[in-house]
Amino acid sequence: DFMWGFNGVKEIELEHGYKFVGQETAPGSLALTGKITGTNHPFVEHFKFVKQFEDENTTARQTIPAPSQFLAELFREDNGITTRSFYPDLEELIQDIAAAYRQVIKDLYDAGCRNIQFDDCTWGMCCDHAYWTGRQKDKSVTIEGETAKYLRLNNLALEGRPHDLAFTTHVCRGNYNSTWAASGGYEPIAPILFAKENVDAYYLEFDDDRSGGFEPLREVSPNKKVVLGLITSKRPELEDKEVIKERIKEATKYIPLERLCLSPQCGFASCEIGNQLTEEEQWAKLALVKEIAHEVWGD
Repeated sequence: DFMWGFNGVKEIELEHGYKFVGQETAPGSLALTGKITGTNHPFVEHFKFVKQFEDENTTARQTIPAPSQFLAELFREDNGITTRSFYPDLEELIQDIAAAYRQVIKDLYDAGCRNIQFDDCTWGMCCDHAYWTGRQKDKSVTIEGETAKYLRLNNLALEGRPHDLAFTTHVCRGNYNSTWAASGGYEPIAPILFAKENVDAYYLEFDDDRSGGFEPLREVSPNKKVVLGLITSKRPELEDKEVIKERIKEATKYIPLERLCLSPQCGFASCEIGNQLTEEEQWAKLALVKEIAHEVWGD
C-alpha cells in the first residue's frame, strides 16, 4: 500500500499473486496513471500517529518497500506495458522514482522520523537463480544487470539524507502465511549490496538452511552493522538459546561482535494474513531475542 500512496500510481489486481511454496499470495499490484511524484504521501500521517508513542527508550521506525522493489513491481507480469507508455525512457523512470522517494524521506524526517528501513525482496529473489529466471519473460535480462540497476536506484533515493537519519535494509525471501518464495545464500548479491548500498545496517535472514552461511558477510563494508535474523518468525517453536549464541559466535569470523545485532528473521505479519503464530508466541520470540542479546552484548 505504500506504493499506491505515490502520485501517478493506482491499485490493481493481477490474474495471479506471487508463487510461494505451497501457496499463492493475494493478486494485488499497481499500475501507473501518470508521472510518479512523492508529495503528500499518506504514510507521513501514518508515521505521525506512531510517533506519539515514542519515549526516552523507544524510537519509531518507518518501514517502506525499497525503490528497487517498486521498480520491480512496475514491470511485474504485464505491468511493464503501462509503465512504458508513461516512461519509454527507463532513465527518466529511475530518476522520478528516486526523486519521489527523496521527497517522502524528507517529509518523514520533517515529521520527526529518525529511523527508516527499506524492505527489499528484489535482492532475495536474486539470491535464487531458478526463482528469478522463472519470473523473467525477457531472457536478455541478467541478474548482474538488474542488481546494478537496483543498487543505483536505491542509492539515488538515499542521496542527501540527513546525517542523523538512520537507514537500514532488510533482505527478504518472502514471508506470507509462514511460507516463503525464494532460497539461496547471499553470495550472488554480497559484493554489490553489502559493499556498495549506502545504508547503515542490513537485516538479514539466517533462520534456516535456505539462507546459506555467514561467509558472504566478509563483503560488508567496515562502517556498517549486520542484524542477524536467527530467530524465525514463521514457526512458533522457540529456538535453543545456546545454539543461537553459537551461531552469533560463528558470524564473528566475518563481522566483529560490536557490529552484530540479533533480531527475528522477518516480520510476524508482513501482509494482512500474517504468519501462523499467536500473539503470545510472537512476544515469546521477542523475549528470547532480548534475553540472548543481554547475555551476548550485555546492557
